[in-house]
Amino acid sequence: MARYGDTQILSTLMPDVSKYKPGLKFIIQQLAFIVLVFIIARPQMGAKVEMVKKQGVEIVIALDVSNSMLAKDITPSRLDKAKQILSKLIDELDNDKVGLIVFAGDAYTQLPITSDFISAKMFLSSISPEMVPTQGTAIGRAISMAMNSFTPDQTADKAIIVITDAENHEDDAVGVAADAAKKGIAVDVIGIGTEQGAPIPVNGNDVNLQKDNQGNVVITRLNPQLGREIAKAGGGIYISADNTGNALKALIAEVKKMKKADIETKIYSEYDEQFQGLAWIVLVLLLLDIFILDRKNKWMKNIDFFS
Repeated sequence: MARYGDTQILSTLMPDVSKYKPGLKFIIQQLAFIVLVFIIARPQMGAKVEMVKKQGVEIVIALDVSNSMLAKDITPSRLDKAKQILSKLIDELDNDKVGLIVFAGDAYTQLPITSDFISAKMFLSSISPEMVPTQGTAIGRAISMAMNSFTPDQTADKAIIVITDAENHEDDAVGVAADAAKKGIAVDVIGIGTEQGAPIPVNGNDVNLQKDNQGNVVITRLNPQLGREIAKAGGGIYISADNTGNALKALIAEVKKMKKADIETKIYSEYDEQFQGLAWIVLVLLLLDIFILDRKNKWMKNIDFFS
């Protein structure tokens, strides 16, 4: 206005023009823009741990990782085939819990029983014979460890799934499986391999094969008789895994027969979105901007708030 002339004279020619409202509207618009930026940033807070009850079962998988599981009488290998079966089994689980134990000459808990299937599949993919330094096939030790891995005082059905070629048996797996059955825990066995057998690659090299002290190539063979004895004693079923998908179908069918019950699961709730309050602020500011006009209010133009 100063560029057009004397502001005092111009103000008398434009009595309805407000001196302060344009600045006020500008401030309101800038505040609305700033708050809008915060909305786009998606502020979140309020995460907390909740206990949620779901209907499911509990399953502990005991996976043989001895060197004999590298044999390729099952495509691509016994161990890789076992991983494929277990990965697809985990995909079929819903509100259940799963744990993972690896064993050879000794047994180790790879994953405590959990409903976090993403972690279960991640741990499963990283399994290799190098995880257990002691070679052998301590099936009984693995079953015993699995028995102690379940959540206490749960009424849901519990099962131990043993995947092994059942070769080089070192302990009383049949007796331990019978103890599990007495506690209401079924022991299912998946026998993986063939009775014809195959050599054991060393370091994944098909040319360099494992040999005995006489220099003869070692042939590892599936022991289905022992697998059936363990499953029978454990009140479960024995499934022979081959290059078809029949073993997976039979295993999934067996799991679906299990009785589901309330399982108390600890989960982390998602963060609460906090944009709603900010959105209301933006709405109020924009409405103010609309209703605040550049000219003076005809009822309040004679009032000087800044004198």
